[in-house]
Amino acid sequence: LLCPCLIYGAYVFLPFDAPLLPTASARLVYTLHCAAFATFPIVLGMIVNGISRLCSSALEPFGELHREVEIHRTYISQSVHLFILYFFNMAVLATYLPQELLKLIPLLTGLFAISRLIFWLSYAIGHSFRAFGFSMTFLPLLAMLLWNLYGMFILEPENLLS
Repeated sequence: LLCPCLIYGAYVFLPFDAPLLPTASARLVYTLHCAAFATFPIVLGMIVNGISRLCSSALEPFGELHREVEIHRTYISQSVHLFILYFFNMAVLATYLPQELLKLIPLLTGLFAISRLIFWLSYAIGHSFRAFGFSMTFLPLLAMLLWNLYGMFILEPENLLS
């Protein structure tokens, strides 16, 4: 329930509009620019993972990882998988949205980045707390997927293979 409220509040109250993007290629480039911002939590996780490996007291570099190193490695792996799903859904979504709703693309990107950081923080606190951050990432992805399938099969079935 929090994700739709955050997106709606940001859509209504943030004073910016998406640029005029008449073609599908311009929309995909805009999506690519927004997706570059969504990689920030992943890059930050890689930096922290490298620092934690350097500071780890393990005598064997290829031995068993400590919990603090394992947390960062798992976070990076899951974030990369979710980013791939996010990017492809966002690219398809950008082609189906009308011009006045293209403001959702940077808002969904910001939600993705913030929710991954919340997941990372809650995962470091404990395994039982990570459900909130994961649901803030996964449920918008699921909503985008359902909207994309609706757009492909219901709104424009004649352009499905073109």
